[in-house]
Amino acid sequence: MNDYIFLMHNDARDNGLSRDDNWAEYITKLQQAGVFQGGSAIGDGICLSKSGTPPAVTQQLSGFIRVQAESLSRAKELVHGNPVFEAGGTVEIRELPKT
Repeated sequence: MNDYIFLMHNDARDNGLSRDDNWAEYITKLQQAGVFQGGSAIGDGICLSKSGTPPAVTQQLSGFIRVQAESLSRAKELVHGNPVFEAGGTVEIRELPKT
């Protein structure tokens, strides 16, 4: 199994799909499939750098979900039902390499 992170962007059209009950249903679906590893909304923060002026905080990210999947193709399937995705927004999928 590979670990993946879904990075939700805040570009979804607000058509009611971001309600808490839609998120609860989606998270339950992932839990029942045995792939949910955690997640959260992302709040305000800062960027730090020892070597100069850091870039601004990325404003387009609104949350993340961590899942396990056999492949990137399977991870793509798990995005279906995600309230951001279903509202036409962007969900970025990144593999979390084992180190």
